[in-house]
Amino acid sequence: MAVQQRRNSKTRKAKRRTHYKLAAPTLTKCPVCGEYKQMHKVCECGAFNGKSVVEKA
Repeated sequence: MAVQQRRNSKTRKAKRRTHYKLAAPTLTKCPVCGEYKQMHKVCECGAFNGKSVVEKA
């Protein structure tokens, strides 16, 4: 197993971690109610792919 020979600086550590970021989820507008939702998910209004799938009370 490798053993660290000397300490890495804060700058070197930060350069390595520049790609560790979260990506925002892709949102699309629901064709029925116009609310933003994640792709391939049922909307809050109960619509999926332009059709009513779940009945809301």
